[in-house]
Amino acid sequence: MPEGDTVWQTARRLHTALAGKTLTRTDFRVPKYATVDLTGRTVLDVTPRGKHLLTRIEGGLTVHSHLGMEGSWKVYADQQRWTGGPAHQIRVILAAAPASAADTDPASATAPHPARTAVGYRLPVLDLLRTTEEHRAVGHLGPDLLGPDWDPDHALANLLTDPARPLGEALLDQRNLAGIGNVYKSELCFLLRVTPWLPLAALPAEHTAQLPVLAKKLLEANRDRPIRSTTGRRGQDLFVYGRANRPCLRCNTPIRVADQGDGTRERPTYWCPNCQAGPAPSATHAAASSHRTQHRPTN
Repeated sequence: MPEGDTVWQTARRLHTALAGKTLTRTDFRVPKYATVDLTGRTVLDVTPRGKHLLTRIEGGLTVHSHLGMEGSWKVYADQQRWTGGPAHQIRVILAAAPASAADTDPASATAPHPARTAVGYRLPVLDLLRTTEEHRAVGHLGPDLLGPDWDPDHALANLLTDPARPLGEALLDQRNLAGIGNVYKSELCFLLRVTPWLPLAALPAEHTAQLPVLAKKLLEANRDRPIRSTTGRRGQDLFVYGRANRPCLRCNTPIRVADQGDGTRERPTYWCPNCQAGPAPSATHAAASSHRTQHRPTN
C-alpha cells in the first residue's frame, strides 16, 4: 500500500530515470490533458511531498500525481515488456532519452529510442500545473516525514489542535503530518500500546511527545527497503497490519480489524485487543469489517 516511504522510493526511481533527459513521448490518458504534448522538454527533477509526486519539467510545468490506494509508477527500459497492469489502467506515459541523443545520433530526432519510459498506472490524481502553483496541490500538507521541511514540534502542534479526535484519524490527516497511511497508522498505535480510537487527549504524555519521532523513525527505516518492516523480524514484517485473526506477536491474542472513520473511504485498521489500551469497535462490528476486508477486490 503506497505511503510516504513508497512514494519516496517511487520519486527516486523516476528521478533517476528521467531527470536531465529530454522527453521523446508524452501520452496523458485523461480527458483534460489528452492533447498535451511535452515532447522536447527536459525533465528537471522528481520530488516527493508526503504521498504526492511532483515531476518538474522545463518551461515551468509540473506533473502532479498521487498513488492513492492502488496506483503505481513503473519504469521500463527500451523493448522491455510493460507489466504494471492492463493498458486501460495506464493514465500517463513519459518517455525520455538523454538530452544529447539528437546531437550524437541525428536519426534519433526522427525515430527516437527513449532510454527509459515511465508509466503511471491507476493514478487517481493526475494534474498538470504551473510549477509556481504547486501549492494548489500540496500547500495544505503538514510537515513531510521524509522531507526537508520536517518539523516534529510543528507536526505535534498540528495533531493537538483537536485533542478529542481519535489518534488514528489524526495520523491519517495529511494536514497534520504528511506520509502516514493505514499501515503506519496501525503499526504506530500498536507500538504506542493504544488503540487507534483513543482520543489524542487521553494519550499518555510520554507517548504524545514520542509520536512524531517514532513516526519519522519508522518511515526513514523503510525508505530504502524493498519490503516494509516495523518488527525487525524476518518473515514477520508487521506487528498488526494485514494480520486479522492471526496471533499477536507479543501476546498471541488474535488481531482484530475494523474500518475507521466516516465510511467514505477505506480505512482498514488493525489492533491487538490485549496489548492496546483504549476504546475500540464492538466484536460484531470488527467481525463484519474483517469479512469486508478479506473480500475486497485487489485491483
